[in-house]
Amino acid sequence: MKILFCGDVVGKSGREVLAQYLPSLKEELNLDIIIVNGENSAHGFGITQGIAEDMFALGVDVITLGNHSFDNPNIMDYITTQPKLIRPLNYVNAAGQGYYILNHKNTKILVINLLGKLFMHSKLETTDPFAHINTFLEEYKLTEDIDAIIVDFHAETTSEKNAMGFFLDGKVSAVLGTHTHMPTADARILPNDTGFQTDVGMCGDYNSVIGMSIESALSTFFLQDSAPKLRLTPALGEGMLAGTLLEIDSMGKCIFIESIKYGKIFKKENQNV
Repeated sequence: MKILFCGDVVGKSGREVLAQYLPSLKEELNLDIIIVNGENSAHGFGITQGIAEDMFALGVDVITLGNHSFDNPNIMDYITTQPKLIRPLNYVNAAGQGYYILNHKNTKILVINLLGKLFMHSKLETTDPFAHINTFLEEYKLTEDIDAIIVDFHAETTSEKNAMGFFLDGKVSAVLGTHTHMPTADARILPNDTGFQTDVGMCGDYNSVIGMSIESALSTFFLQDSAPKLRLTPALGEGMLAGTLLEIDSMGKCIFIESIKYGKIFKKENQNV
């Protein structure tokens, strides 16, 4: 089973690059499942019903979120009725749910969204992600109840993401980090056959500061009190797509993982899709 996970979609550029590449990638890579993190897709903050439905129309099977899940309050009603749009599992008493089980060709694929604790400054109360998912997985055991388990760990620090990878090694098929928007060069299979990457990267304009316009982002770093602070806005240049390609075998083990990048600045050879 081949699964493509696309990193955080940031603003219009991110949405456009998904529309540009996903239909051809699905055929070119012979994909079974497409998962996308969409928590920054609505002008950099949150998601809307219309954006989510556009992604599903492109062939996306599940949309994960993160600390910006509910920045657009109008998403509240939609997330309660659309189970394929999931927010962090360890949110306390939040609308929607933190997981979705896909049925594909007589297999069950469990997709989980999980939020880190270090430096996240979430607007909503969260539980300990390690304890929460450990308890949750007692009900959904790989190979017994579920054929594959993919975890989107939306977290700030590389240390917390690496720790989660090893904590879940052998219990899930893959742990993929999101939130920091820069693709890391450590896509690999852990000792007990769990695929791992510290951060998948983002879909958006890379001539930016993690997807935000350079000017607005720079202003937040100026220390002088007199320096104007601008509202963060998404960069509007041509988007690039960063994602992780997985292959999961019949026992739920990751047998292949690769970081993929499409777009002019990445200059990847297979740009014909």
